[in-house]
Amino acid sequence: MRTVMISPRRPIWPLLALPLCWLMLLGGCATTQPRNHADICEIFAENRSWYRAAIRAEKRWKVPPPVTMAFIYQESAFQARARPERTRLLGIIPWKRPSSARGYAQALDGTWNEYRQATGNWRARRGNFAHATDFIGWYNHHSHRRNRIPPTDARNLYLAYHEGHGGYARGTYQHKPRLLNTANRVQQNANRYQRQYDQCEKELSRGWLRRLLF
Repeated sequence: MRTVMISPRRPIWPLLALPLCWLMLLGGCATTQPRNHADICEIFAENRSWYRAAIRAEKRWKVPPPVTMAFIYQESAFQARARPERTRLLGIIPWKRPSSARGYAQALDGTWNEYRQATGNWRARRGNFAHATDFIGWYNHHSHRRNRIPPTDARNLYLAYHEGHGGYARGTYQHKPRLLNTANRVQQNANRYQRQYDQCEKELSRGWLRRLLF
């Protein structure tokens, strides 16, 4: 009598995991929003990769993490796929978006392409947090070089970010009260983040080093 060997049934989860991983990669490795937007220590403790990205951007462009995070909070509220709301045709029908801004940094198509060309990172995606922090650092670094704005001056850096380097130099923001209020809010958030960061920076850096060594 011939014996028929029946192979054990393989679990199905490895087959499902691979497509899910590919979907995550294609989606830009987006991370869920932090639970507490108002506390940079909690944000970085919850998303260690965000902390490492902010530190890399600081080392490269000399812009402090609290300033970078205040920008992202203002621009997208930490949403990877954030985009401006569509305008309404006849007040009812969803129509075109007012700009091409998207991602964590709400970068425009033209400015994002300029960044990719300048840095050589043609694979950069606006829904990738590390790329977004590097973009903000790059842009603010040039605001510092071209308009002499200190890297800690979140208010004026934001005005240059919104108006462009040339627009800021011409003072196009001066008669835009809503923009000025927003820039003040970015500075307030950066100040709060800095106070918090001063209390947790050492612990965050120790945690990062511990993960590298063990």
